[in-house]
Amino acid sequence: MDPKRELSSIDLAALVTELRRYEGAKVDKAYLYGDDLLRLKMRDFDRGRVELLVEVGDVKRAHVADAEHVPDAPGRPPNFAKMLRNRLSGADFAGVEQFEFDRILVFKFERPDADTEIVAELFGQGNIAVLDENREVVSSLSTVRLKSRTVAPGSQYEFPSSRLNPLDVRYEAFAHKMDDSDTDVVRTLATQLNLGGLYAEEVCSRAGVEKTLDIADAGDEQYERLYDALGRIREQLSRGEFDPRVYLEDDAVVDVTPFPLEEHEREGLDAEAYDSFNGALDEYFHRLDRSGDDGGAEAAADSGGPNFEEEIAKKKRIIEQQEGAISGFDEQAREERERAEQVYARYDLVNEILTTIRGAREQGVPWDEIGQKFEEGREQGIEAAEAVRGVDGANGTVSVALDDTTVTLDVSIGVEKNADRLYKEAKRIEEKKEGALEAIENTREQLEALEKRREEWEADDEEAVEEDDDEEHEEIDWLSRQSVPIRQQEHWFERFRWFRTSDDFLVIGGRNADQNEELVKKYLGKGDLFFHTQARGGPVTILKATGPSEPARDVEIPEQSRQEAAQFAVSYASVWKEGRFAGDAYMVSHDQVSKTPESGEYVEKGSFVIRGNRTYFRDVKAEVAVGIACEPETRVVGGPPSAVEPQAETSIRLQPGRYAQNDMAQMCYRELRKRFADQSFVRKVASADKIQEFLPPGGSEIVD
Repeated sequence: MDPKRELSSIDLAALVTELRRYEGAKVDKAYLYGDDLLRLKMRDFDRGRVELLVEVGDVKRAHVADAEHVPDAPGRPPNFAKMLRNRLSGADFAGVEQFEFDRILVFKFERPDADTEIVAELFGQGNIAVLDENREVVSSLSTVRLKSRTVAPGSQYEFPSSRLNPLDVRYEAFAHKMDDSDTDVVRTLATQLNLGGLYAEEVCSRAGVEKTLDIADAGDEQYERLYDALGRIREQLSRGEFDPRVYLEDDAVVDVTPFPLEEHEREGLDAEAYDSFNGALDEYFHRLDRSGDDGGAEAAADSGGPNFEEEIAKKKRIIEQQEGAISGFDEQAREERERAEQVYARYDLVNEILTTIRGAREQGVPWDEIGQKFEEGREQGIEAAEAVRGVDGANGTVSVALDDTTVTLDVSIGVEKNADRLYKEAKRIEEKKEGALEAIENTREQLEALEKRREEWEADDEEAVEEDDDEEHEEIDWLSRQSVPIRQQEHWFERFRWFRTSDDFLVIGGRNADQNEELVKKYLGKGDLFFHTQARGGPVTILKATGPSEPARDVEIPEQSRQEAAQFAVSYASVWKEGRFAGDAYMVSHDQVSKTPESGEYVEKGSFVIRGNRTYFRDVKAEVAVGIACEPETRVVGGPPSAVEPQAETSIRLQPGRYAQNDMAQMCYRELRKRFADQSFVRKVASADKIQEFLPPGGSEIVD
């Protein structure tokens, strides 16, 4: 049998019970391997080091891992990992929940300044979303934009539509779901009751019900036995009574379960017992990696980078499958419309058949006898009887051949309603096609993003120097390194004032009236936000929703980024030059900014007309930080402290004061040079002139 690569809903229900034992552990650091494996390193008072792994790629899993099973830390943490470190360092692990009966885990973390949730979607293409205390998406591994839900930075997180939970369902609802099926028992349990194939078979085995038994032949006796077997599984999960097993076939791992399965015993699989389900999961996936069946995490760790080729190939396969599904939807919708048109085209014939059957049923004639009457009529050459292909008493339907197509009709309704039902089915299929088109567009965007990240990674690797981690594979201590490699590339925005927010949005500001003019005319695009101070003499400040070469999108920008852009606008304005420690700023959307004055008015260079309501930020603190970043590039960074300090290896915080701009630049340079063992590196990347580019106009002082 094929080895398990994804945890089931029942597996997750068992796992949650055990993961709750780690509540209270403190987060040390977050790591991201490739695009799908998240590692959270934590410390627990009783258990010591705790390594939580969550993988959402081809393999979908979550568990605490033995330290020996954890891959080495990647050399350069990506922005997603940096963001998590910023939000979670020192936070308490407050618990984990499974969303209803879905394959979704919600990990909760608490810290005095802010709470954070990590949502792991262990289904479909997989995803990890990081939410703030208002359940807004701070960041996610993949952006999802579908008609049914959106997962994107700044948006409110939306769970998928609820599914029936077989562990909570009452017997009446259970029996109703079974009765509504038109297939066998095991398929009904797997799909209608959401148990999945393996556990549907296990319930049948425990109940002593033949899994291939047709639902039409099953009754209350079988339903009650199945429901009781399901109840016993429910009790095991609710009480945490686990007896975990790892199953092997030809010495290779193929499955891991929270309790022994009769189905696997029947198949003759070898089994290994474990004390905890979490331990069984850790051992199973570690051996799955080592077997070569899954090389994702290992390949990423060994190569020092993500396995882009495998991920790109996977996205292309998904697109091919989605394109095939769309073609199928077109054909299905066309067929349903043809059936509806045939019903109307043969109105009299269809009406005669339906009326005949309804009349017979009203007189108490059994369905079997009605079918026999039509067979007799067919032998006599009666047109209506010749068209009938069969009657189905269980569902109250009749199948009728109309020219080249066969139509299943509901006997309880007339011709018009049957045709209308077929038209509605065609419309429903077309709506599914619309959803599939949205999904394929989303996958194409993900593919483009992957290909772009591959290019950026390859460009970085050409200049990067291989560095060895310390014995615990922690981040490099750049301050103590005797030689710091210089990695830098030119960016289009560097001639302006600029910084990146805590949420990795780019903010740019003008240095003079000419640049203010250029920024608005050339770089203020759809979705961007415009900031300015109440007082004159401030820079035009633009918070970019997208890059200049990217298509405009409706992106919801988080409040933290807006606050930082407002602080940037205030700090580099006349407020600082005048020695004031706070000021007001306002924000408007891109379409509220115009160069066209009212009649009789004049707008000078670098100034603009603002129309409509403004959002104000009052008493914004005038304060900046300047420092040196070593990853992913080596360069001077400067701007609002909340954004710059997490990005910099070391930084200095400034406020309005008595030292002139050039003097303060020299003071910062000397202080930063003292902090690095490699002082020649500081001279190359952070000279006083480069530092001065990030200092506000006017006097400054270092904040103690």
